[in-house]
Amino acid sequence: MTNPTIEGIDLRALFEPRSIALIGATDKSPWSLNTFRNIKDSEFEGNVYLVNRRSAVVHGEKTYSALAELPEVVDLVFVMVPTTVVLPTLRDAVDQGVRAAVILTSGFGETGQEGKALEDEIVAFSRASGLTVLGPNGNGFINAAEGITPYGLPIGRPLLTGSVGFVLQSGALASSVLQFAQTRNVGLSFLTAMGNESMMSVTDVMEYLVDDPATSVIALFLESVRDPVEFRRIAHRALQAGKPIVALKIGRSALGARAALAHTGALVGDNSVIDAAFEQMGVIRVRSLEDLILTAGLMASLGGGLPGPRMGVVTPSGGASEIIADRAEDEGLQLPTFSADTTHRLHEIVPDFATVQNPLDVTGYVVIDRTLMRRSLAVVAEDDDVDFAVLLSELPRVPGPDPDAALTAYGESAKNIRTTAVPTVVLSTVLTDVTDYGRSVSNSVDFPHVLGGIEHGMTALSNAVRWGALHRATVAENADVAVDPVPLTFDREPTGMWTEYSAGRLLAEQGVPVVPTTLASTAEEAVTAAAEFGYPVVLKAVADGLGHKSDIGGVRLNLHGPDAVRDAFDSVTSALTELGSRGVATVVQPQRSMDGIEMLVGVVRDPVWGLTLAVGLGGVWVEVLADAAVKVLPVTENDVRQAIEGLRGITLLKGARGTTPVDLDALARTVKTVADVAAGLGDRLQALEINPLMVNGSHCEALDALITWTATDEEKDEEFR
Repeated sequence: MTNPTIEGIDLRALFEPRSIALIGATDKSPWSLNTFRNIKDSEFEGNVYLVNRRSAVVHGEKTYSALAELPEVVDLVFVMVPTTVVLPTLRDAVDQGVRAAVILTSGFGETGQEGKALEDEIVAFSRASGLTVLGPNGNGFINAAEGITPYGLPIGRPLLTGSVGFVLQSGALASSVLQFAQTRNVGLSFLTAMGNESMMSVTDVMEYLVDDPATSVIALFLESVRDPVEFRRIAHRALQAGKPIVALKIGRSALGARAALAHTGALVGDNSVIDAAFEQMGVIRVRSLEDLILTAGLMASLGGGLPGPRMGVVTPSGGASEIIADRAEDEGLQLPTFSADTTHRLHEIVPDFATVQNPLDVTGYVVIDRTLMRRSLAVVAEDDDVDFAVLLSELPRVPGPDPDAALTAYGESAKNIRTTAVPTVVLSTVLTDVTDYGRSVSNSVDFPHVLGGIEHGMTALSNAVRWGALHRATVAENADVAVDPVPLTFDREPTGMWTEYSAGRLLAEQGVPVVPTTLASTAEEAVTAAAEFGYPVVLKAVADGLGHKSDIGGVRLNLHGPDAVRDAFDSVTSALTELGSRGVATVVQPQRSMDGIEMLVGVVRDPVWGLTLAVGLGGVWVEVLADAAVKVLPVTENDVRQAIEGLRGITLLKGARGTTPVDLDALARTVKTVADVAAGLGDRLQALEINPLMVNGSHCEALDALITWTATDEEKDEEFR
């Protein structure tokens, strides 16, 4: 491994020890017994010592009363002592030269302020002394690739090893993840539950796994992302290295978010923002533990993603073909029509009563001719319009009447699958356990990984397609890379709410097309401005903190002469006076035609991921469609273009019902400029909104804008007083 040390944390000493001491080992604790048995039953070749001050024998083995009595300095201590004794135990371990510790003991930050204070002491001591700590309140870890398993819960044997590394923010789920992975033949390289993440976080272990040659896919269960900047950096490293990250991030519902907050004490970002952030980082977000494990297992078997969304499917069942077709549409996968050549060749293979189409049902005749599936698969995989093939097949659950013949058939099928013209995925019909017999057949003939069940399997295939596209875009020589914009300077204090005049002026100064606007403090100034623009004009109220002018009658449209402007000024300023506004003013603008399409462009600060761009149809469509695309800043122009094309209302922008189509490149450039302005405004920016941005062909113009700043502590105190 090339990078065992991350910011002073030595992860090799922790995860690759050559000697281990179990401190607090006792026959009274199942945790102690499980940990001891797990290590002894593994391939661990180092020494394991039991430390207990009172009992001479524990788990049938000799014990030592203190670390100082051990015949060697151990690499790792596994701490299972009472909460108040943990820190003295760590001090003793450091005095003896130990460099790494797993703390199984609970009763720290997860219990409240008193426990948090004890945890903080442990962190301060560990950092000062150079001790690497996993936990507290964790289960330990399973380094399956190295055969090192200091883990406090039972591990089924034999442990199926592979190349999926699991990092979990829930110790209670670890056993379920491990069990399901084993029953679906998903081998793991590594597994850990993080506990309280007092010293070491998920991102530290992620980086370890990115550099781990035994790990090809990283699977995460996340309650929170504590350090989004570091998470983004490591996710980008993994994507460049060709290692997929699959994540189950909870908090999609308001209740789930509150539960996660209570459990971890960390902020949980808005669900749509999390989706956007993960997509931009190349992290595949899933919605269930089954999808987490099955997607990770599939991509481990593929060595990455799939080359495209077009699949050719071969099944022995018409019903299964119909289910696959429905699920393919759900997941955005394509079932292209077979070419004339492919169709002709398949007619020569399948029975006369079979229908040649995609998905292909070779019919129940496969019971008579067991070569039908593999011969059809070879032809389907050679179709030019197919990116990958799917073979609906199962591993045997029990021995049949002729096990040797079955073994030969599976061996021939395995050879055929591995030599198809495009990648082939074997998919079972339903999600069931792989039996010991099925596993033995698979191992005997090196049968490819079998993806579990059509329902979850189609989701996993879609995930592999998405990741493949993200990876190709990242490693492309001309890949568009988002960069942080240059910070901006401006002459007004960033405080409170900047309404239309101040916000619009700032945007215009930075190159955003904004409707011409003149400030008018008197009726005659308003009339003069209107004459300069030419009638008709619009007159609007201006007041600090007035975000919704129309609510107080603060917007007057389609004014056609001086008298109309004077009347509008008097009406609007009277409304401001009644509102108690300090300083009464208006702005005058030329009346714009509403022939174009109204867009909404906003940037808001998410508590976890920072500034986030939202773009969608504006005006009445905001409420009707609730259709907005979200991107975390910074973004590229191509990111914005893709976001716009992903809107449900894209047909309106492309010229539905004979309307003028929008120049999507021009729109993307304008939105990108707005995003860059927002990113350059600094940490005080809370939100920036343009609603509407009027778009007509290639012409874009902001008709209204609003900027909200985060109050300083002094401003909050003043408001409270």
